[in-house]
Amino acid sequence: MATVLRTAAEQRGEQLAESAQDRPALALGGVTPTSEAPVPEAAAPSRALALSDVIAPRASAGEALIRLAYRLGVPGHTLAAPFRRPPAPRVLATVEGSVPGDRTAGVALRAGHFLVNGAKHAIGQVDFAASGRVNPGVERVVHSFSWLADLTACAPRADGIALAERITGLWLDANREIGKGAGWEVEHAGWRLLAWLIHAPLVLAGQTKGLKARLLTQIEDTASWLDRKVTREGSDMGGVVGWAALVAAGLLLPNGRPRRLYAEAGLLRALGDVVGEDGGVLSRCPAAQMDLIRLLTDLIACYAAVGQEPPRAFGVMRELLVPPLLSLRHGDGGLGSWQGQGAIRADALAALIAASGVRTRPLVAVEHWGFQRMRGGDTQVQFDAAPPPRARHARMGCASTLAFELSDGPARVIVNCGGAALAGGQVPSRIGQALRATAAFSTLVLDNANSTAVLLHGKLGKGVETVEIERRMVEQRGRQATRIEAAHDGYAARFGLKHQRILTLSADGTELAGEDILIPASKKGKRGKIAFAIRFHLGRGVEVELSPDKRGAMLLLPDGRLWQFRLAADRGGGEEITLAAEDSLWVDGDGRPHATEQLVIEGLALRSGGHFSWLLRKTG
Repeated sequence: MATVLRTAAEQRGEQLAESAQDRPALALGGVTPTSEAPVPEAAAPSRALALSDVIAPRASAGEALIRLAYRLGVPGHTLAAPFRRPPAPRVLATVEGSVPGDRTAGVALRAGHFLVNGAKHAIGQVDFAASGRVNPGVERVVHSFSWLADLTACAPRADGIALAERITGLWLDANREIGKGAGWEVEHAGWRLLAWLIHAPLVLAGQTKGLKARLLTQIEDTASWLDRKVTREGSDMGGVVGWAALVAAGLLLPNGRPRRLYAEAGLLRALGDVVGEDGGVLSRCPAAQMDLIRLLTDLIACYAAVGQEPPRAFGVMRELLVPPLLSLRHGDGGLGSWQGQGAIRADALAALIAASGVRTRPLVAVEHWGFQRMRGGDTQVQFDAAPPPRARHARMGCASTLAFELSDGPARVIVNCGGAALAGGQVPSRIGQALRATAAFSTLVLDNANSTAVLLHGKLGKGVETVEIERRMVEQRGRQATRIEAAHDGYAARFGLKHQRILTLSADGTELAGEDILIPASKKGKRGKIAFAIRFHLGRGVEVELSPDKRGAMLLLPDGRLWQFRLAADRGGGEEITLAAEDSLWVDGDGRPHATEQLVIEGLALRSGGHFSWLLRKTG
């Protein structure tokens, strides 16, 4: 194998160039090897991207002294204006150009409901209390005040003021004690402070008596609380959001320069702890990638509001984040279903990219992000060829190693179920855990066991530690094709077998040849047999008709295109290998589950190994 991916946070490696029609516009490292290039040796494990390696932030001696003093607890107004009384709290500028919210959610809000993961929650029935634990999705929306962007997206500002002030008042009444309850998780508090500052004209219009003064006090108190708490968050998304909120507060609140200088340095460090060298977040979650792009775009808009230039590193980081995200975009413009997310809608992705102003192309092969991308004609393949995220980075970790998705133009042919992070809305909470299991992904499962242990609260246990991968161009039936070989060790300790998957996509995209191989993890193989299943979850609207010999199937796509699936003769000594069509489900980007089908290759494989080949061919 050419490259070894040890974890999502380790191993610098080669970045493969995009094809001529899909070449990335921006990449770290400056080397884009061809398939004939020598294979790089595995580098020593490293931490994530250090922004100081890309752009060293310049700070004068005076600024460094101000940062130190602020970190030691000297009040900002003392450092900014030492001989004046602290000014009354106010927001200094109106922020324009932030990322737009969800118009549909905004319309539902004006009708009296929070729309969260496809389910409606009446405003009057939501528990705003800090001690109240509600559905995680509802909790995030309510305590982060992300609904302010949705409200802004659906109506003129003046039409939303009354509703915004009403909900804000309900939240303030229920959360009178600073730092207590779910609303005071650093990530929630950071998003909330940003929302208040960016959408200040909605919540500080003064139509509700006494609310403006209360909220301004709450804004200053929240910023002061984050000053003390954000340093403890360290290397997770909550820390990044907290630092960004403090930068915004330093820009938009009086005498904020000391806080801004202090928070800019903290944000640079935190970004380096959550983003890999190829620009992918270490949680390997598309929604987290989008959150980070949204965060930086909103923050840069805050700089523009006060007429200041942001540190160049923030713009560079945003440009690094976009290409890996685009590598998960299917032909319909939406994202694939990875790490617990549903298939995020095309319009939501397009709005975010447009607001960011970044114009680039998707990366084909990324190391830490881990999702390989193949393209031929109208066919696109996404391949999870990296270990799952480490526990400290996982948001809704899934055992999806060596799963793939395939789309043909706007139609999704092979998918993953997705939606674990959206459970509790239209997706029942009781199946959220099952949607993180290996069986919910289009890959091989041994003995109905997960390749990596799926734990509660989005965490993962033991399983896949190493993924070996090689990507190259080959000749197949006289035509060029892209071939990726990858193998993981998730089953080695339990069953003594490694799973290797080889995917070969023809240049015209009409054939995807696959091989799933079970390789003994040690020279002394085990005796006996073990059950296996190779699952191919089918896209919404794909109709299946099995062949009479139960070795193949015809797949009719919603737009009339036709694909043929064929199982090759077993070369691994397995018995009673069968192909069946079973029920499945697929969760869309709005959290709605849809009944679908799946093709399942099942049988018994020898403990000494097995080799199972299959072919997907476009026939019409």
